[in-house]
Amino acid sequence: MKKALLVVNPSSGGEQAKEYEKLAHEKLDSVFDEVVVLHSKKAGDAENFTREAAVEGYHSVFVMGGDGTVNEGISGIAEQAHRPNFGFFPLGTVNDLARALDMPLDPEEAISHFSLESVKPLDIGKINEHYFMNVVAIGTIPEAINDVDTQKKTKFGKLAYFMSGIKQLAATQSYSFKVDIDGEEVNITSSTLLIGLTNSVGGFESLIPEAKVDDGKLHLIYLKDSSIIDTLKTLPDLLKGVDGSTNNLAYQTCEKLVVSLADEEELATNVDGDEGDKLPVSIQVLPSHLNVYC
Repeated sequence: MKKALLVVNPSSGGEQAKEYEKLAHEKLDSVFDEVVVLHSKKAGDAENFTREAAVEGYHSVFVMGGDGTVNEGISGIAEQAHRPNFGFFPLGTVNDLARALDMPLDPEEAISHFSLESVKPLDIGKINEHYFMNVVAIGTIPEAINDVDTQKKTKFGKLAYFMSGIKQLAATQSYSFKVDIDGEEVNITSSTLLIGLTNSVGGFESLIPEAKVDDGKLHLIYLKDSSIIDTLKTLPDLLKGVDGSTNNLAYQTCEKLVVSLADEEELATNVDGDEGDKLPVSIQVLPSHLNVYC
C-alpha cells in the first residue's frame, strides 16, 4: 500500500493556503492509497512529522510551504535508513529549490503538474549535524539576511533580502577565514562566502549556472573584497552568474569544507535563508541522497 504524508505550513500562502491544501490533498488522493495531512504549528514540526513518516515506512512525504518548511521536510528524512520519496508544493517567498528543479512557482500549477513518475535524484548538504538543500552563506551580507524579520519577507519577498544586503554594504566587514577545501587548507580574506548546491540562490536563478541538483558538488564562491569599493566591484560579476573565478571573486567546486575564523570573532552562518550554526562549521555534500518529485 502506497501511503503518503502531506505536511502543511498554514502560515504560508496567505488566504489561499486552505484552498491549495485542498487541491494538493485531492491530487495526492488520486495516486496514493492513503494520504495523511498534518499541520505544522511551530518550528521543528515539519521535521518531526517527516522523520516519523520515514520510520513508519511511508512511500512518500510532501510539504507545502516556503524554503524553511522544505528544509525541515528534507532534514526529517535525511538521516533515516528508509528515506521516502520527497515532494513539495511551493508557497514561500523565494522557493529556490522549486526554481532549481524548474517547477512552476504558482502553487495551483505545481499541484496540477505533479506526477508520480517524475522523480529524480537530489543532492543535499550537511552542515555539522544539520541539513540544507540550497545554500550556506557566511559573512557580512548573510548577517544582514539573518536580521530580516518575517513581516518584511512577507511584504517584500526576495527584495527584502536584497534591501537588507544593500543597507549592510555601508558597514562591510571582511573576515579572515581558514578554509579546508577537500583536505587543502587556504586562508581567505572576504566579506562573504557562499556554498551552493543549486543554480538558484535568493531567487536569482542563474547565480551559479553550472550547479545541478545532482552533480555531487558543493559550489564555493567568495568575494575578493576588503572594502566597500571592492564589494561594489564584485556585484556585477555575482549577479550575471558565476561559472569561473574573476578579478573580483573566486569560484571552485568541492565535496567537503571546514570553515573557521583565523581570530576569535563570532560569526553565524545563514542556512537556506535562516540563521544557522556559528563558525567553525563542517560542510559536505551527500550525493543523490534523496529522490525528489519534480
